[in-house]
Amino acid sequence: MNEFDIIARYFAPLSGKGAFGLTDDAAVIPPRPGFDLVVTTDAIMEGVDFFAFDPPGTVAKKALAVNLSDLAAKGAGPKYYLLNLFLPPSVAAPWLEAFAGGLAEAQGRYGITLLGGDTSATDGPLAVSITAFGFVPQGRMIRRSGAKAGDAVFVTGEIGMSGGGLAIFRREKHALSEADRNALTARYRVPEPPVDFGTLLCGRASASVDVSDGLIADLGHLAKASGVRIELDGERLPVPDCLKAWWGKDAILRAATAGDDYQIAFTADPGTQADIMAGAASAGVRATRIGTVMTGEGVRLLVDGAEVSVPRPGYRHF
Repeated sequence: MNEFDIIARYFAPLSGKGAFGLTDDAAVIPPRPGFDLVVTTDAIMEGVDFFAFDPPGTVAKKALAVNLSDLAAKGAGPKYYLLNLFLPPSVAAPWLEAFAGGLAEAQGRYGITLLGGDTSATDGPLAVSITAFGFVPQGRMIRRSGAKAGDAVFVTGEIGMSGGGLAIFRREKHALSEADRNALTARYRVPEPPVDFGTLLCGRASASVDVSDGLIADLGHLAKASGVRIELDGERLPVPDCLKAWWGKDAILRAATAGDDYQIAFTADPGTQADIMAGAASAGVRATRIGTVMTGEGVRLLVDGAEVSVPRPGYRHF
């Protein structure tokens, strides 16, 4: 099949309003009065972000989820996306069909549709690049730069699960149950960004960031943008019990620096904690208070009241 056959067969059925069935050179995004358009882009690559043996459907879901995580951290509800595929010669029709099926499942879950994109051949590894668009009430996008001394620090979900899944795929020895092993590897393959909860953070969070490179690394970006210091209570971090049993005394530090969690770390006035927890419960999301914003700079991880050395706060792209 040529490029146009691939688009017509696998991706045109995923397109929505304004995409013209992927038959034109561009798409139209209808304006929403009273809202700002929020745009983000992220790419995943075979051998870096997923394995060659990963099912195509999970690759598709991960490519979309890592972008939706960014939108959620900004308080934006997802609406549209662009897809760019870089396909090596080994990719054939069954792979494309399963990949498109994964996208269709994710679209149905998150209420987002395809606007267009591009496909290209490559002699290198397979890569997927997505640009996602969402809407947030005008002037209310949550930035990294709003945290202030006295704010509480929260994180959604659990931290370290994807890192545990990656460790399993890298054949790190363990005595995990089958259920725990499957849960960790599934989370590595397909993140679960708290999309619905993200929209509830507008007007509640003072600053927010998605946890992609590692909790400490990403909170470091937030601290720098806000001109503050963040102190984390290691015992409060929502690290799964199976990782604590597996990694022992290193579990807190490993989980806090592993990356690929695609949860939301955010700051808010501590007086809003009850409201935040109620919002999380209504969205079916776990939210945990894990620290405090203070004057100063950087991020400190405390365990039993003592600061823990953090040689590498998270994943480094270069």
